[in-house]
Amino acid sequence: MSTLPTAPVVAAGLIGGFAAARYTGRRELGGAVLATAGGLCARSWLRSSGPGVMGLLLGVYAAAFGGSHPLAKKLGAWPSVLTVTAVASGVTYALADRSSARF
Repeated sequence: MSTLPTAPVVAAGLIGGFAAARYTGRRELGGAVLATAGGLCARSWLRSSGPGVMGLLLGVYAAAFGGSHPLAKKLGAWPSVLTVTAVASGVTYALADRSSARF
């Protein structure tokens, strides 16, 4: 199991990155928040669960970020971000925070 609960960090990265970009008008600031949270999580996942789980969860994190953009056209910006955050955080909780999955 992860020593750092990473599901909240995933949520903070996705929601915080979006909020930082939107409310400051600086997309690179949002990217920095997103990357920082992803880096913290990746380090924790590698230590606790191995490179396979880390790669899978980084893929989910990146897909959540990328998927929120087209989804926003259908749901709106905030509902889209909250939806992908719930999915990414749930997967993270199941594979890294709650489970001792390792591959």
